[in-house]
Amino acid sequence: MVALVLMAAMFVVAEKPATSAAETANLAGKFEFTPISIAMPSGFPQKEIRKVNKDYRHIDAWISSVGAAIAMNDVDGDRLANDLCVTDPRIDQVVVTPTPGAKSERYAPFALSTSPLPMNDHIAPMGCLPGDFNEDGRTDLLVYYWGRTPIVFLAKPDAIALTSAAFTPTELVAGNGGGEYTGPQWNTNAVAFDDFDGDGHGDILITNYFPHGPVLDDRVSGGVEMNDSMSAAHNGGEDYFFRWTGATAGASPAVSYQRVDDALPVDVSKGWELGAAANDLDGDGLPELYLANDFGPDNLLYNQSTPGKLKFSLVKDVRSPVVPKSKQVGIDSFKGMGIDFGDLDGDGLYDMFVSNITTSWGIEESNFQFMNTAKDQAEVKAKLAEGTPPFADASGPSRTAWSGWGWDVKTGDFDNDGVLEIAQATGFVKGQVNRWPQLQELATANDGILSNPKAWPNVNHGDDIAGSQRLAFYARSADGTYGDVSAALRLDVPVPTRGIATGDSDGDGKLDFAVARQWDQPVFYHNVAKDTGAYLGLSLFHDTESAAGARQAPGTPAVGTQVTVTTADGRKLVSRVDGGGGHSGKRSNEVHVGLGDNVDGPVQVHLKWRDRSGQIHEQDLKLTPGRHTLRLGAQAKEK
Repeated sequence: MVALVLMAAMFVVAEKPATSAAETANLAGKFEFTPISIAMPSGFPQKEIRKVNKDYRHIDAWISSVGAAIAMNDVDGDRLANDLCVTDPRIDQVVVTPTPGAKSERYAPFALSTSPLPMNDHIAPMGCLPGDFNEDGRTDLLVYYWGRTPIVFLAKPDAIALTSAAFTPTELVAGNGGGEYTGPQWNTNAVAFDDFDGDGHGDILITNYFPHGPVLDDRVSGGVEMNDSMSAAHNGGEDYFFRWTGATAGASPAVSYQRVDDALPVDVSKGWELGAAANDLDGDGLPELYLANDFGPDNLLYNQSTPGKLKFSLVKDVRSPVVPKSKQVGIDSFKGMGIDFGDLDGDGLYDMFVSNITTSWGIEESNFQFMNTAKDQAEVKAKLAEGTPPFADASGPSRTAWSGWGWDVKTGDFDNDGVLEIAQATGFVKGQVNRWPQLQELATANDGILSNPKAWPNVNHGDDIAGSQRLAFYARSADGTYGDVSAALRLDVPVPTRGIATGDSDGDGKLDFAVARQWDQPVFYHNVAKDTGAYLGLSLFHDTESAAGARQAPGTPAVGTQVTVTTADGRKLVSRVDGGGGHSGKRSNEVHVGLGDNVDGPVQVHLKWRDRSGQIHEQDLKLTPGRHTLRLGAQAKEK
């Protein structure tokens, strides 16, 4: 009897916290989304799983579990974030397509062409990062792969129609010859774009998951390995920074980067990254970096770079007698999949949300809702400088700890009430045969055997691990806790999701979002909520001349610019021009700030940015709610 009572008590304690039906309905009532199919080009052979190295054949479904990605931005230059860059593993193509709905007839969906660059049949795209890499005022596209180094598709200024011919494919890593690709076999899963060294130009971080090798070459056996630990693996692919060194515009656009191999400690560089994001946490104009690692501790890196010289130092907690090790920054052993920054409690300081594996009765880790505990940015800076993170996980009491097998995560204010919501992709491999028991056995295996693929249990086509999990959409209650309202909003389709992209596609002041699904059709969610608050939508560009040409050139987004909005009632709302980070979803470069209902006039806006020379500027403005375009040079000027 005692044993039964104890078991019942433990079940109640361990049970996933649930939001009541009444509370769910109340929270969900503020939101409404219409799902719309995303147009994709036809004519490409369809597949359901990838061909893999012979040593991986018994886990080919596992190896095929990533690669669906989506980005939302202004690619055609019409000043709206109404273009999508979709990476679809069903056809192994990267597709540019208009957001569905208004103005969707602007161009036909098309796949990017890599010709004349070398390729082979054992390369697959993993994601797409929009950005103006050669600084000519037009949006380019960086595509990263398994099986080769990334390619930058530079926008041609003289291309009138938006087709594959409107881009010039350019090697990020110089030296690859023509014909069949025989260069380095990188296996990239996460990237980030920001001005990491503070010289006024955007730099690229490439993080690799598997060690460099023939992961997708089904002709060979060997040359590949798995993680050497479930909790402290440091045998993944190396990470590289690419520091911007120059570019040219015109009919033959080009861009050049210096590859930096030694900016990160070796153990950090060879983690198994599935997520990466950059943001200036302490207000010094240099973006910090968070790396979400599968099979090992995540890494928070404090940026101490100077122009031309990248330098980062690790920030991590010291073991605590009262806080579990795996709930502390930098010493956790959870399976990091995605990361996003956002001010979740409205104190004017950035918090962090990290996706992990959180399946009840499967592998029940928890997500991280790392709340900023500092009183101001000065304390944030002091803590980071001494290597101590000013963050504490609040996912348990906030009811965001358990959602499923987490992937990409994006915060955003979808009802414009001044409070951020959290959208999270979940799910792993969809099939008919439950493989959770075998996975649980693997999770308890001795680390000494893990790096050998033969030690891994079968996960093939038709097997299922978390295959019916649903997209999560967390809304915050008045008491600060969250409820997952995805079912009430009909977002809970039982199919694995991967990337989430956000942006205001039609300029109506409401954030829309798009979702990449693994081995399934991507979907666009149009925000049609009726009673949203006021908002501020900012397009912030560098004050430099765009290159002339037939195609529109709105300008180069001032990535890294920090925005602080102070409302009449004293609330401080922070946001930034995000260069693109997370797992496989990329939000638009626009800044979107919800202001709430009680706004009847201009709001105070503080901007902090670097100009093209690397000089930091700050300026206070009064802006009316709505959309604004500003050029940032020595001063901010509205256009």
